[in-house]
Amino acid sequence: MLERTLALPFTADSDANLRTRHRGLIKLLDWLEDQPGRTWQERWMASGAEDAGREWTRLPMQWLAEHQRARKYDRADLCCGMIPLLGGQVVRPAYRWLLRQRPSQLLAHIRSVTDPDGFTALKDQYTATGHSGANDCNNALNRATWIVASKGGTVHDITIGDCVELQHAIGEHQTNGHHGKHLFYALLAALGVFGPDAPARLKAVMLPGQLTPAALVDRQGITCTAIRDLLVDYLAERAVDVDYTTLEDMARTLAGLFWRDLEKHHPGIDSLRLDADTVTAWRERVRMVRDRHGTPIRPRVNAHTVFSWVRTFYQDLARWAADEPTRWGPWVAPCPVRDSDTDHGKNRARRKAAMDQRTRTLLPALPALVKAVERQLKDAQTCLATGRETPAGAPFTTPAGENLLRRSGASSRVYADDPATGRRRDLTVEEEHAFWAWAIVEVLRHTGMRIEEALELTHHSFVAYQLPTTGEIVPMLQVAPSKLGQERLLLVSPELGEVLTAIIHRVRRGQQAMPLVSAYDSLERLWSAPMPFLFQRRCGPEDRAIPRNYIYTCLNDALAASGLTGPGDEQLRYTPHDFRRIFVTDALRSGLPPHIAARICGHRTVDTTLGYAAIYPEDVINHHRSFIARRRSLRPGEEYREPTAQEWQDFLAHFELRKVALGVCARDFGTPCVHEHACIRCPVLRPDPEQMPRLEEIHANLLDRLQEAKDQGWLGEVAAIEASLTAAEQKLAAMRDLAARHTTVNLGMPDLRRFVARIDSEQRNEDAKQ
Repeated sequence: MLERTLALPFTADSDANLRTRHRGLIKLLDWLEDQPGRTWQERWMASGAEDAGREWTRLPMQWLAEHQRARKYDRADLCCGMIPLLGGQVVRPAYRWLLRQRPSQLLAHIRSVTDPDGFTALKDQYTATGHSGANDCNNALNRATWIVASKGGTVHDITIGDCVELQHAIGEHQTNGHHGKHLFYALLAALGVFGPDAPARLKAVMLPGQLTPAALVDRQGITCTAIRDLLVDYLAERAVDVDYTTLEDMARTLAGLFWRDLEKHHPGIDSLRLDADTVTAWRERVRMVRDRHGTPIRPRVNAHTVFSWVRTFYQDLARWAADEPTRWGPWVAPCPVRDSDTDHGKNRARRKAAMDQRTRTLLPALPALVKAVERQLKDAQTCLATGRETPAGAPFTTPAGENLLRRSGASSRVYADDPATGRRRDLTVEEEHAFWAWAIVEVLRHTGMRIEEALELTHHSFVAYQLPTTGEIVPMLQVAPSKLGQERLLLVSPELGEVLTAIIHRVRRGQQAMPLVSAYDSLERLWSAPMPFLFQRRCGPEDRAIPRNYIYTCLNDALAASGLTGPGDEQLRYTPHDFRRIFVTDALRSGLPPHIAARICGHRTVDTTLGYAAIYPEDVINHHRSFIARRRSLRPGEEYREPTAQEWQDFLAHFELRKVALGVCARDFGTPCVHEHACIRCPVLRPDPEQMPRLEEIHANLLDRLQEAKDQGWLGEVAAIEASLTAAEQKLAAMRDLAARHTTVNLGMPDLRRFVARIDSEQRNEDAKQ
């Protein structure tokens, strides 16, 4: 063994190191040979060195002292002697021992002698994927080396189970190095080590997937086997037509809040036929949330939901017994839940009133929130750019007036020290949080989408739609089915297009194609196929889909920094779904028909859309419709006839007369100008950004006239010119804002004209055949 572990490739870089390794190897082999076991691995396990961790050398040193062989350099010899034993896989320590050792020299030697070709291929794969960080590469190589050192074999012998076991061991024995901790798995998968059917990410294996109905029921610890089997069969039948979240809620309610609660208070119960006292006591317990000792804490808000699930359970058994009496008939029993227990009209009205009040509070503050996230993003980008250009250790000032010191050290992130607070700030993370807070606010307020729909947007969601009347191609956004399984298309406005373009530009990072990532649905507990999601970010060396909790974090940080408060001076808090309610409320307030708003939001009924609106409750809509019908019945029918050609021509001519030099007059149809054509001071003038040079010339002329009036002492003229000057400055500000917002953006959409031409050609051929 000594000759094999000192020969090639187990060599040292110098004669002195080789002599040290030789002495240490002799001492280790002599010590291990004195331990019980038939193989070197058995002797290593019996020695107790693994339990000693980083202090493992004290065991052979104690043995050397007992045999009068102790030297002052024994510790260095033993550490050097362990290197060829691990590289030659003479001993294979557990992860708890390997993770406690200093990895620099040890792991590098193992890679050089165990499987140099495999580790070289792993490093080449890291470079081929576009990564460049040396620390991330070393972390990935170290994790693969730990597996080879503990399990034996080569790189291509590593299994998915080995990776999972290593990650659990790292979480138990180490607390640092969380960035890129799964990168080694991605590199091994790219090399083909796991085969073509391996999951794209290690997290897909480690996170819990969907549980079976039996596992959902068994989590509640039901004692009665017959009732347990009944609930499993019932949930298996219902799993066909409900999603996993609903199925999990049903299992928690029926197996936990219903039957397990009955077993705790009535041991030995085994029938669904319950007496009146048992039912009454159970209802009272359900209406209160209790701690683990059974002490009531607060009323249960969703008690009616619990009663509804139990009532549905009994009704389903009774209905199914008619089709399968042998299977379900023995379990039919009177339902312990009354109709009044499931009536949640008061709760629905209370919740509707609370949502309406919340929307009324948040809607007026939305423009301030939009400006706040825009300002925070601009300040964060400026701060990051300044910090990146500032030399290490040099001070710089942020746009908010804070004095920071650029932190030294080689890193892809930009760190700075804040002398005022004494804490370190990660300017890269601050800019990233500011960007995604701005992006989610803009996307949700312009589309009214659900948060899961926004996070599922991909680069393939852009669709080109040709208007049948004009033939113009407009961009549309395809929203994937989510809550109700309904797919829909949304028109991409110029403002929304700017936001989506910024997101795509950021995610691409100068590459032609967007990275393909898998997203995890925490509710359904499923992983999606790799897709070019718009909401993804760089996390260490990996691209990851943005989860829902990250959106909440960015949004809450932006709100805290904005300082927006409510009527009671409390900090405002927006949730992603608040933007959906605000979108519906604002759309209906602007005159959008409710049925169109329902189609845009993906609601099945108009009643659902009206329930979202805070200013147009259902009774107001119905009364207004009745008022319109009564008014039409009282008015002359001539008012609702088709307009004549002359009337229509007069209507079109009116809009031609509204065109003025600085823009368009927005006065009502058929009304004259009531401001005597003083367009600059007129509040109904809609300025045209293209006429900005003309208005700037008028503004300069007004300044000259103002100076002349002051010189001549014409005080009346001064007041008139100052009023015109103030109005002109307001119009100029409006023009600049319109010019800045309405810019041409490139969404990177595919050219579908040839497909449209092919469809038109096929349609003409079919028409010709007919």
